[in-house]
Amino acid sequence: MKSNFHELSELSINVRKLILEVGLNCGAPAHLGGAFSIVDILSTLYGKVLKYEYQNPESDRFILSKGHGFLALLSILHLKGLLTKEEILQFQTNGSEFIAHPIANPKKGIESSNGSLGQGLSFGIGIALSYKKKNKKGDIYVLLGDGECYEGSVWEAAISASELKLDNLFTIVDCNGYQNDGSIGNNMTYQKILDKWKAFGWNTIGCDGHNFDSIFKAFKSKKNTLPTAIIAKTIKGKGIKFMENNNDWHHNRLTQKLYDEAIQDLI
Repeated sequence: MKSNFHELSELSINVRKLILEVGLNCGAPAHLGGAFSIVDILSTLYGKVLKYEYQNPESDRFILSKGHGFLALLSILHLKGLLTKEEILQFQTNGSEFIAHPIANPKKGIESSNGSLGQGLSFGIGIALSYKKKNKKGDIYVLLGDGECYEGSVWEAAISASELKLDNLFTIVDCNGYQNDGSIGNNMTYQKILDKWKAFGWNTIGCDGHNFDSIFKAFKSKKNTLPTAIIAKTIKGKGIKFMENNNDWHHNRLTQKLYDEAIQDLI
């Protein structure tokens, strides 16, 4: 990793620590594995790429379509000053607006509600198309899961974006190899997902989803008249040894003992 990405490395470590803290504090099972797999992608996006100002009508926008990665988004929104620590520590507690999946609150950096998979890309296309029609400069970023790519609505949206020539639209696919009930299977492997997005007419870039240089270069690979798909090879549970490639941690509860073990991996 190049030295100029040191700040992103520190940001990712702090995001992972915060995910653990919030996950422990809620006292209930939470989606942890899929949050950890997208931390380095979000750190690069929010640390070096995304130009986000809620009150700016031409601001870049980010949509978390794989809503079960919400803990990662909450944590980075706090570290970027959009949410307070008190707010995110209310995650999955009685009366909180922050439940397992996002509920739209654009003033706080949460652009859309997502839980049922396959919706976020269509939402992002709508914003990207409106930006084009109004000659707005901002880019739209949508993060999907590899399991989410089994949803037909993803591909209906994908071909529409290509036909509409939405070169202000980026889709990032988190390819961690797992979904809720096990392995991703043979039809949505990293290479097959990459091939599918190419076949649907997108400017398609593969990257290492835990290498900041690789991620950053992918974000800078925009082409005129084509939407961009970034297919990121990741590790579910990345950064916490007992969670890595262990689908038991797709949705599970942290105890104090497990938290103490996990936090040592980040020190």
